[in-house]
Amino acid sequence: MPMPDFAAMLREASLRVTRPRLAVLTAVHEHPHADTDTVIGHVRADLGAVSHQAVYDVLRALTDAGIVRRIQPAGATARYESRVGDNHHHVVCRSCGTIADVDCAVGHSPCLTASDDHGFVVEEAEVVYWGTCPACAAARTTTA
Repeated sequence: MPMPDFAAMLREASLRVTRPRLAVLTAVHEHPHADTDTVIGHVRADLGAVSHQAVYDVLRALTDAGIVRRIQPAGATARYESRVGDNHHHVVCRSCGTIADVDCAVGHSPCLTASDDHGFVVEEAEVVYWGTCPACAAARTTTA
């Protein structure tokens, strides 16, 4: 899959094109569901010295602009992904914390129809599936 034109994405969102923003977008695109520390590590490998605060600020700006999505499954640290605007869900391994995308199983956005929406205009359903990833399941079988 070709690398998106991050500079154009930033301009379309009325954000200045800066090296830190490009580096953060690249890190999030190449490492889906990365936490902030992982993003910082990849940005530093690309740019050299960059502060934690600078990366936090860029992630916030990109999230606010809708270029990056912030997800935070219960009990986990916040993660970031570049797949936005399609109402997909996630599956999380209870053992190692690995996260993978899951396309909407049935229907259209918002994907699930609430039995009683209490008058809300439902725009999105956020579903998190929990289980054990193949690697952790295999490790359990070999140690059992």
